[in-house]
Amino acid sequence: MKPLVSRTAGALKGEARVPGDKSISHRALMTGALAIGESRIEGLLEGDDVLRTAAALRALGARVERRAPGTWSVAGLGVGGLGEPDQVLDMGNSGTGARLLMGLVATHDFTAHFTGDASLVKRPMARVTTPLERMGANFLTRSGGRLPLAVVGTGEPVPISYRLPVPSAQVKSAILYAALNTPGETTVIEPEPTRDHTELMLRHFGAEVRVETQRDGARAITLVGQPELNARDLRVPADISSAAFPLVAALLTPGSEVTLPEVGINPLRAGLVETLREMGADLRLANERNIAGERVADLVVRGSTLNGIEVPARRAPSMIDEYPILAVAASCARGATRLRGLAELRVKESDRLSSIARGLAACGVKVAVEGDDLAIEGTGAPPKGGARVESELDHRIAMSFLVLGMVSKEPVSVDDGEPIETSFPVFVSLMNRLGARIEAA
Repeated sequence: MKPLVSRTAGALKGEARVPGDKSISHRALMTGALAIGESRIEGLLEGDDVLRTAAALRALGARVERRAPGTWSVAGLGVGGLGEPDQVLDMGNSGTGARLLMGLVATHDFTAHFTGDASLVKRPMARVTTPLERMGANFLTRSGGRLPLAVVGTGEPVPISYRLPVPSAQVKSAILYAALNTPGETTVIEPEPTRDHTELMLRHFGAEVRVETQRDGARAITLVGQPELNARDLRVPADISSAAFPLVAALLTPGSEVTLPEVGINPLRAGLVETLREMGADLRLANERNIAGERVADLVVRGSTLNGIEVPARRAPSMIDEYPILAVAASCARGATRLRGLAELRVKESDRLSSIARGLAACGVKVAVEGDDLAIEGTGAPPKGGARVESELDHRIAMSFLVLGMVSKEPVSVDDGEPIETSFPVFVSLMNRLGARIEAA
């Protein structure tokens, strides 16, 4: 346990690069492990989630080495070249790492065992195992399709066409990674667009990936199996999900001006930027450019007065990880905010929908969960604060309420800040360098 407390801060000032994008870091390592040659990756997130993926790929036979802080090399084995691991693959808290790697090994003719921490073993895996079983793999799981589980890979995978029952970039990506070692064409149909980092990464390494819009508006992503992927060098953009915390903190502290350089603004990930601007945020994108197919920009943010709005359910896939910190922003806004269509938050690292509501209520915010919606009544003034919030092993809950403590009338503490290591290991030092007051409780 690592209790932390956050106290009222003054204006935040300065420039700070947040760590590399977690989603892209996972995919860079995995795709590099299937390429021919040695890939060099700069800006890799060195949080626990990504380090678990690196360790798992080593166990599967790839050579994955840290060359310098944030700089890694991956000597790949080629598509279909992974080997049976000698040990259980412990993915810690990483749902992304677990689900994508399950897809990766499902079309290899060996058995691999997966486990995780107390949070990950509660999270649903059937959404991934169901389509992978159609491709020929078999799974032995705990009740409810949960970890620990065994993947019995197939040596004769078959291509499928699969329509996602719920929007999920992780399920889509697991199928596409399985499809790499599958002959023919595999298609994933998503009724609502989800983040496309996998498609962009696979193209960067040489795979043929087609995206078509169907008559009903759904997107059909088709991958041509058994390509020869070639090693590539790439730089991982700063993570917009991590940038969200200093971004919102600066918006909520009067007189702040903060620049967050080289942040990924993939259109399928940038829902928070659109939402905060609708609320009245002084938020500018500067120096927009492309890095390895990903759009990036420097975010320039100033202290702002925010207003409550209604956020439609269709925006959820583009900002699903940012709802905890958006709820903190809404608690300081003028008027009511309603966040719609948040069912997916119930199956994240914690039941985030309930965790957000409990934490805000403990800090004196009027909040209600109504079905899959979250209703927050802001007064335009900082909330009372003064609570000790349970992180429930969830890094984003912990960071969000530490940001709330920076603007609330009384300090806010979290029972355990250790989960922050999974995605943003320098969170406390970076925030304090900008002007926050976060310390051990």
